[in-house]
Amino acid sequence: MTAVASDTPSAPIEDAPQSDRGVGLFMVVTGLVSLWASLTLTYDKIDLLRAEAEGTAKELGCDLSAFVSCSSVVSSDQSEAFGFPNTFIGVVAFSALVTLGVVLATGISLPRWMWAGLQVGVLLGIGFVTWLQYEAIFEIGKLCPWCMVVWAMMIPLFVVVTARFTGSRFLKNWTVLISALWIIAVVAVIWFKFGETLWA
Repeated sequence: MTAVASDTPSAPIEDAPQSDRGVGLFMVVTGLVSLWASLTLTYDKIDLLRAEAEGTAKELGCDLSAFVSCSSVVSSDQSEAFGFPNTFIGVVAFSALVTLGVVLATGISLPRWMWAGLQVGVLLGIGFVTWLQYEAIFEIGKLCPWCMVVWAMMIPLFVVVTARFTGSRFLKNWTVLISALWIIAVVAVIWFKFGETLWA
C-alpha cells in the first residue's frame, strides 16, 4: 500500500496594494536623495576634521556666502547633538528607509507593527529636522545647502507616511498642498531672517 503525502502549501506573501507601492517608490526616491546629502556632509565633516588636525583652513564647495556655509553648520555644536555627527544618524536612517521602500515598491506588504515603527521614525526625524532648522536659522545664523535638501525631503516624507499609517483621508487628499505650504513656510522664515543679504 502506497502512502500519499499531502502537501500543505505555505501561505503566500501578501501583496501590497497599489497605493503602498507608490509610497514605497516615494520612500526610495526621498531616501536616496537624503542619503546622498548625508554622505556628502559626512565626507565634508571628515575633511574639516582632517584640516583641523593639520592646522590648515578648509573651505567647502557649499560655502557660497556669508550666510550659506556648510563649514559653519558642520563645525557647530548642534551638528553633534548626541556626541557624534548627526550625519551618521542620517546615513543609517535613510539606508533603512530606502530598504523598506524597495520592499514596498516590489509589492510586498508590510505588517502593521513595521508601519508603526516607520511612523515613529519619521516623527522623530521631522522633530529633529525642525529643531535643526531653528538652530541653523536663529542660533547658528548659517544655512547648509545639503541640510536643506534633507529638510525638503523629510517634510513630504513625514506627510506621506503619516497619511498611510493613520489612514487620514484629509492627509491623503491634500498631501502635496500640505507639503508645499510647509516648505513655503520654512522658506518664508529664512527669507524674513536673512532677507536680501542671503546671497551677498
